[in-house]
Amino acid sequence: MFRRALVRLTVTYTVVQLLLFAAFAVGIYIFVTGTFDIDAAESDGAGALNAAEQGFANLRTGLLVLYAVLLVLIPLASYLMARTALAPLQRNYELQQRFVDGASHEMRSPLSIIQGELELALLATRTPAEYERATQTALDAVDGLTRLTNDLLLLSRGTGVELKKTYELVDLNDLVRHDVDARSSSREDAARLHVHLGQPTVVFGSPALLARAVANIVDNALKFTPPSGVVNVRTDIQNGTCSITVQDTGIGMDDGDLQHAFDRFWRSDQARSRPGHGLGLSLVRQITQAHDGRITLTSKPGLGTTATLNLPLRP
Repeated sequence: MFRRALVRLTVTYTVVQLLLFAAFAVGIYIFVTGTFDIDAAESDGAGALNAAEQGFANLRTGLLVLYAVLLVLIPLASYLMARTALAPLQRNYELQQRFVDGASHEMRSPLSIIQGELELALLATRTPAEYERATQTALDAVDGLTRLTNDLLLLSRGTGVELKKTYELVDLNDLVRHDVDARSSSREDAARLHVHLGQPTVVFGSPALLARAVANIVDNALKFTPPSGVVNVRTDIQNGTCSITVQDTGIGMDDGDLQHAFDRFWRSDQARSRPGHGLGLSLVRQITQAHDGRITLTSKPGLGTTATLNLPLRP
């Protein structure tokens, strides 16, 4: 598709430019010959008239040679212009295709689980415990599908004006505190989490989206940190910027993984055995950008990962 578009656009650019240069050359020749005073040349003698005619011939030759050169150069220039014009469209199309493929794959898995469990339960009469197990497995798959759908909806909202109308004053310390309290029911998570809250870090944003960003980076840290590891969560203010830093002692990432960490539906080889859809960090980055902030990742294999969320301080 893009190859055909490239050819058509190249031909269009070439024809338009050649027509413009042809019109320009003809205009120059008509202007020169039209403004030349033939009567004055004739009064000066045959030598002057011959010189004028020779000059016109040289002008025609020069314009023709120039046009011949342009016949070679313009198609090349048109091809480069067409490639440059189509490059962003092709890149966006490829990203869209990758996104659709990833979403289809991630949705297919829980739907297959739901279908399989329900079909298995209907094949024969089961005990109440077996029905309960099948129902619980299907509900877990539905829960994962719901989270995936919510993530996709959040990603589709972008950074529009409608989103910013929901913003209000938010204390990042409160978001971290609530997130940690919600995890207190898990002894394993509570034992690994170490929280260090600084002075009040008030920003202007969406409480729900910022809470989701905090939860995602803490989830990632806990997911890839062994039970004996530590996850430190800190808040701070420096130079008018609020920051949330989540530092773990987990498996870490190499430089190749870091380059793709924010890609939608991308998961490293080490992460494929763990639950998730590969949308967490992508969603965090989009939420951060919607709040005029940024997120940075530093990591070393075997030494852990540090995620830092920076947002502008609200006066």
